[in-house]
Amino acid sequence: MSDTRLRYTVLMERNEDGGYTVTVPSLPGCISEGSTWEEALAHVEEAIAGYIEVARKLGKPIPVEVSVPLNTSNAGT
Repeated sequence: MSDTRLRYTVLMERNEDGGYTVTVPSLPGCISEGSTWEEALAHVEEAIAGYIEVARKLGKPIPVEVSVPLNTSNAGT
């Protein structure tokens, strides 16, 4: 097992009723929540670690972050 640290982009959304929901696009189904930004970030780190642990136990490949170009052609219009 490698000691390489994996990095993933996370999307954080503020909920209407307070708190935050965080998703990890590269890890399908990896979602977490928290009452504060900091709590949500800590929870998603735990969720990512759990996702990877289960994938390894099941012998499934660990998804690698995929870069997707951001379309900014309409930015500011």
